[in-house]
Amino acid sequence: MTDLLLENRRANGFVLSTAFLDAAGLGMVLPVLPALIAALTGQGMGAAAVEGGRLTFVYAAMLFLFSPLIGGLSDRFGRRPLLILAVASFALDNLICALAPSLAWLYLGRLLSGISGSTGPVIGAYIADTSAPDDRARRFGQVGMAFGAGFVLGPALGGLVGELSPRAPFLAAALLAVVNAFVGWAFLKESLPVERRRPLVVAKANPFGALRFITGAAGIGLPIVVLVLMQVAHDSLLAVWTFSLKERFGWGEREIGLSLTLVGVVMTAVTGLVVGPSVKRFGEHGAAMVGLLVAGIGFLGFAFATSGLMITPFIAGFAFIGLVGPSLSALMSRRVAADRQGELQGAIAAVKGVTMALAPIPMTELFGYFTSDAAPIRFAGAPFLLSAVLMAAALVVIRIDRRVSSR
Repeated sequence: MTDLLLENRRANGFVLSTAFLDAAGLGMVLPVLPALIAALTGQGMGAAAVEGGRLTFVYAAMLFLFSPLIGGLSDRFGRRPLLILAVASFALDNLICALAPSLAWLYLGRLLSGISGSTGPVIGAYIADTSAPDDRARRFGQVGMAFGAGFVLGPALGGLVGELSPRAPFLAAALLAVVNAFVGWAFLKESLPVERRRPLVVAKANPFGALRFITGAAGIGLPIVVLVLMQVAHDSLLAVWTFSLKERFGWGEREIGLSLTLVGVVMTAVTGLVVGPSVKRFGEHGAAMVGLLVAGIGFLGFAFATSGLMITPFIAGFAFIGLVGPSLSALMSRRVAADRQGELQGAIAAVKGVTMALAPIPMTELFGYFTSDAAPIRFAGAPFLLSAVLMAAALVVIRIDRRVSSR
């Protein structure tokens, strides 16, 4: 029994470290990416910013395209080989970026990073395999905490290592990935027995097949709608946060960086410490509703704050959006058969990939319009107000799902 507990702890540690590595690896390169792009192209920061946006789109597009396939492959061959292979591939991706002699090689590295970063479905399926239904939300919350910790520490580590060279953070991320791959090879045990595996259906193992899965699987349509609304609102923060604070309060990079660190810290605390007790107290529907309501209030505060100081307390409200994703994942995993958990998590990851790639476009356009002379009123908080409306809409949908499921 003691050996089994130790084995489970090691496996859980590897899964959480993989989630942390995905987020930290992405965050580590953000501080140095503009300088590296400028060095490769010989152009200024304006052109580098354009290329940076394109690189982000490429990364998100690969998540969208490959997450369902990787989730389906894990249902066919098991979780262990897919996780270890993805981590090892992540090391190769970052090594390519570190040694990139041209911008084309940098695009190749980020493209491959998007593919190997599609471990979310496998991590989610592993959690579903190894958790009791009533404990899944808490375990999904731990994964969210690991992602959050990666996003908090990644940029800080990248900035520190980046003082050596713009390429150094890529090398550091590659080294961390190599170590993690060896740890997984040594300690990670397979969670999906052979008798529960199913053949890979190529028609379903793609983002469009994932959309068909969403529409065809009973009971997950409304939670997916909630997920889309929540993710679009969530992604607005990264899209316009910096621009809004500069426009409204004249904040510099230091203040903005500290504010983003605070966002990451509080969200990590919510996903790691609040999800489990909230689901136990309110149930999965109730926890998601609490998260949507409190996060909506946070977005309203962001929209109408009249000073930078007023922003700070509403960050705590926004962080409760971290309740929603784990609660929805646990809720949907109850409604899907054990041999389709990878397919479900692939579909969820595909949805998130779409919002990551597309959501910033309307939000930045909305910000641009309401800070221009063409707008009837000048309102730099407009994207956050829209996010609050999306939270309200999601709250209505989750209430409908609770009524439908209780019949």
